Amino acid sequence: MALLSADDVTDRLQALDGWTLTDASIHKEFTFHDFPEAVLFVSALVPGAEEADHHPDIAIHYRRVSVTYTTHSAGGLTQKDFDGAAAADRVARELPHLTDFAEG
Repeated sequence: MALLSADDVTDRLQALDGWTLTDASIHKEFTFHDFPEAVLFVSALVPGAEEADHHPDIAIHYRRVSVTYTTHSAGGLTQKDFDGAAAADRVARELPHLTDFAEG
């Protein structure tokens, strides 16, 4: 997959809510109600990442999930990264709230 130009990256980044550019990657931090909901979000990313054969770097910090995309094999950002970011946003929007684990 071809690397995107700086202009292409800027254009695609404007179409995403809350994603930022850091070096050769895009990044967003998602915040959930609690730890189980954060883990559910990460688990819900797996099928799409496997299907696309493109996997984000993920860090879970209690109820915050940090998601970073870059195409390591291409040495920077490709369309796959922006497709993955859009998919992560979609998963977060559609994630059911886990009232079973909630404190209130």
